[in-house]
Parts: sequence; structure tokens; C-alpha cells
Amino acid sequence: MAGALRRAMETLPVAVGLVGPGAVGRALLEQLRVETPNLREKYGIDLQVQGILNSQQVILGKEGQPIDLETYGEQLLHSSADASLGVLTQHLRSCSVEHKVIIDCTASSYVPQFYRRWMEQGIHVVTPNKKLNSGPLAEYLAVKQLQRQGKAHYMYEGTVGAGLPVISTLKQLLDTGDEVQRIEGVFSGTLSYVFNTLEPGKPFSEVVWGARRRGYTEPDPREDLSGMDVTRKVINLARECGNKIELAAVDTESLVPEPLKNSPSPQEFMDSLHQFDGDMEARLREAEEHGEVLRYVGSYDAESGVCQAHVRRFPKSHPFAHLSGTENIIAFTTLRYSNPPLIVRGPGAGPAVTAAGVFGDLITLARYLGAPS
Repeated sequence: MAGALRRAMETLPVAVGLVGPGAVGRALLEQLRVETPNLREKYGIDLQVQGILNSQQVILGKEGQPIDLETYGEQLLHSSADASLGVLTQHLRSCSVEHKVIIDCTASSYVPQFYRRWMEQGIHVVTPNKKLNSGPLAEYLAVKQLQRQGKAHYMYEGTVGAGLPVISTLKQLLDTGDEVQRIEGVFSGTLSYVFNTLEPGKPFSEVVWGARRRGYTEPDPREDLSGMDVTRKVINLARECGNKIELAAVDTESLVPEPLKNSPSPQEFMDSLHQFDGDMEARLREAEEHGEVLRYVGSYDAESGVCQAHVRRFPKSHPFAHLSGTENIIAFTTLRYSNPPLIVRGPGAGPAVTAAGVFGDLITLARYLGAPS
């Protein structure tokens, strides 16, 4: 009895609101369903999902009880509650639990506009959404300032490299006094697959079709081929290093042929892409003649402050040449790690690994708030 009472007193409850139960959000909720009992038993971390919001419905915990993660999908379908961020926010604020966090699992530009408001109210934010960290500099700096003032925690490991420890590695390098000289890497799981699969005689359009069939691309593959996903990740890392760069300043190479940028639909774009296979075939053959491969790489040079996202050639002996599938690889060249650089490599796409990165941030947050490690 005394042992049970002690465990109850040591439990750290955290009220969780999730925005965006899409592929990543669903994967996270499943991981929470499975692992929350273990976290409660081992560390006293009690993650209570009190709200789930999609674009049309919201469900909220009732009478202090968390949402049943076995049946939340059915509950969402039958919900008639007003689906708004305001409703979710107010419900979390009314919870008796001291610590509250909202997880943004959307790719929306709208939801990040609420981060500052939430943090000013003492609500922590965890997200894999890249839009705030790579958006207007003033808003990014305002959120970081709130974090430094201790208003609330803002955590975003999943914004670069899905579940890979990219942000945390960079923060540790900087916090321990290392000097970052250069960061470069293959940051897009989609473009990693495309260039890992490309070879002379295999048309670029055919490889993109294959990526789309496997679910590696966005519904409109132009979003991947534009290079903007890589650009946003590079900006995220550059800003983490203290660079005050804006999105428009990044030198980005788009792989979307100019005549197809305004194709009326993704299907029409895909149907016409084969007309431009010759351009990539020529670049591929030239690289092959020099014993090299093509990779779509994002880079940040600390001395010049230049950020780029381009197709580049690498010798077949280079670490970037040995990727497979949708792997990401990021190389940190620093004062301490220069030859060779520090490398983080692994799966860079997929709901499960991205959700794991978000889940890891949740656990770290709970430990910041007082849970044992």
C-alpha cells in the first residue's frame, strides 16, 4: 500500500493535445497507446491525451479522463463539437493537470501561428512541422525568446531527419562550445530514393513514378521536386547555428521543369514529366563517366553564411554515395569533428520514425518538467 502511494505521488501527469491525426499523428497516437503504461511504470511519466483535432472534428477528454486511444478514430468520426484550435486550447487550459503540451503534427502554415500564443499561456509545443523554424525570421525569434525566458518549452527534433538525432546532435555540439564550420547532407527521403535509384538508362520520370507508387512523395510530387523541403531543413539548421537567414536567400535548385510548374494537376504533371528525361540523363551520364554519382544535397557554410539546395556530384567512395532507399545522411564539420566529420545516418522518412522523434521530444519534455531519467 505504501509503495503504491509513493508511486502515485511521484507520477508526473502531462496533458497532451494533438493537432493533425494524419499519418504521423496516427503513428504517434499508436506509440503512445502502447508505451504510456510502460513510461508510467518505469519513470512515473503519465502522458494523458486530452484532445485530438483534425481539420473538421475535435474530441476532448471528459471529466478529467484522457481519450481512449483504442477508439479515438471512431470518436472523431462521430464528433459534432466545434473543431477549432481555440476549443482545443481552452480545454487544455481548463485541465487540472499542471503541465500541458500541444503537438502539431500538421504540415500547415496556419497552426504554427499559434505557437507563440500557446507558449505565452505556459503551454509547451512539440512538433515535426518545419514551417515556423524556416518561416519569417521575426516569428521564429519571438518563439525562441519565449523559450529562453522560461515561458514554455519548444521542441522540434522531428523537423529535420524524421526521427534521427540531428537537432539534438547539433545543439550538443554548440552547447559544449564546438564551432560548426559546415553542415551538408541528403535531407529528403523522397529525393534520396530518387537519386539512389537513378542510373544511366533508367528515366528520371520512371523513378519519380516509382517513388510516388511507394508513397514516398507528397500527393503532388512537385512539392518534393521543388527542393523546398530540403531548403527549409537547411534554414532550420543554419538558424540553430545563429544565422539569421530568410527563406528567399537560399539558393535552391528545383527539379520541376519550368514548363510544368503550372500544370493544372499532379496527374498532368506526372504524365508530362517524361518529356524532360533527357536533361537528367545527360547529367547522370557525365557523372558516371567521372566515376561519380548524383545526390540532392542541402548545405550550410558557416564562414560565408551561404545556404544551398542543389544536385551535386560525389565520388563513389563518398559516404553520400552509399545510401539506399529513403535514407538521410547529415555531416557536421566542426572544430572538433573535421576529418572525418561527425555523421548522422538512417531512415529519413516515414510516419513511424517521424512519430518516434516527436515521442522522444515528449519524453525529454517530461524529464525537463521533473520526471526521473
